[in-house]
Amino acid sequence: MLFTELDLDPRLQLAIADRGYTALTPVQEKTLAVSLAGQDVAVQSQTGTGKTAAFLITLFAHMLKHSKSARRKALIIVPTRELAVQIQGEALLLNRPLGLEIGCFYGGVGYAVQLAQIKAGPDIIIGTPGRLLDLAEKKRLNFKECGFLVIDEADRLFDMGFLPDLRDIVRQMPDRARRQSMLFSATLNKLSRRVAEAYLNAPTFIEVTPEQMTVDTISQELYHVGSHIKLNLLLGLLQRRAPKNVLIFTNMKHTAFLVSKQLQANGFKARFLNGDLPQKERLEIIEGFMAGRFPILVATDVASRGLHIDDLEMVVNYDIPQDSENYVHRIGRTARAGAAGLAITLASEKTADHLEAIEKFIGQKIPAIPVTNDMFARDMSLERLAGQDLDRRRPAGHRGGGMSGGRGGSSGPGRRPRGSGGPGRPRPAH
Repeated sequence: MLFTELDLDPRLQLAIADRGYTALTPVQEKTLAVSLAGQDVAVQSQTGTGKTAAFLITLFAHMLKHSKSARRKALIIVPTRELAVQIQGEALLLNRPLGLEIGCFYGGVGYAVQLAQIKAGPDIIIGTPGRLLDLAEKKRLNFKECGFLVIDEADRLFDMGFLPDLRDIVRQMPDRARRQSMLFSATLNKLSRRVAEAYLNAPTFIEVTPEQMTVDTISQELYHVGSHIKLNLLLGLLQRRAPKNVLIFTNMKHTAFLVSKQLQANGFKARFLNGDLPQKERLEIIEGFMAGRFPILVATDVASRGLHIDDLEMVVNYDIPQDSENYVHRIGRTARAGAAGLAITLASEKTADHLEAIEKFIGQKIPAIPVTNDMFARDMSLERLAGQDLDRRRPAGHRGGGMSGGRGGSSGPGRRPRGSGGPGRPRPAH
């Protein structure tokens, strides 16, 4: 189905065309068939399927039917500041020919800019639970003015302990019969269903079966490689493939930091992202990657959900995730909304045990690519980083085992490059 077939305001059709959207994704088609009619929906959908556009188009479509004075506000509740900023970015792009006011509210930053947004009278309010409640307690936001509610990444909101805050916010809104509500979640588990039934008005449940959860347009490749030469293979793949941009996932915070430094030492423009970085720096890194100021981002799973990057060419699982759903969330960063993409997984002896569960979860075998000597590249970081303190991001008491000393030698699969002993025992990422 094409967007031009939807009965939408011509200004909204123009906005959709300007974004380059032509055909609806399955999630968009199923959601909009219900939500544009004013009915509530609870949707199981991972990021990358077009769900953000689905609820934004719904909100814009209803709001454009009324003048500013008669228009009811919309409230979008999200678990993280990064997701709030990215939804705001997508909303602003769609809003260019529409003229609505968009506000974004999250903690970790000052109030001045956000208070200025409130003064402008936002039609769409995007925010994290803590800051939204804070502003409501200060009488800066009035949830009674909101006739639309979107709960995005509901399962993650619950995992992060925001259910009490969500309950407090919804209690301050008009009754569910006098508002339209939409809930989106990677999984519609019992808790998500209970919340939908409690806060939504006779919602239509839209589900994606596990067999559909791996996007068809993603090419998946699996490489079995020893952990001691995994970086050499990564370097070789990056050199041979030369992707425009790539998101590399690790399981450990320190690994993300270390791999980014090793890539930099090998001539790649790379940054790292994890939950320990100050909020301002995290946002700057995300915005820089999205703007193409550097092509490689190494991240823990803090970035695996809600990170909207147009035309991301490649995702690399440097470490296989322990959680099968995280595999789907990670590779879903590429091939967004029907585009083609590549997901590469490096299976070493340390994480290969998780592979069987992932393949069972996605309902298919990940194609294994034979590893040959010519796929490896020499790791220049062994000499260029010698003597540097690469343990500064590690918690106290876990120092030692750095990358100092040694010179790079042959990097074929049968030989361990000298000096490539890994770091000590970093703590898991959050």
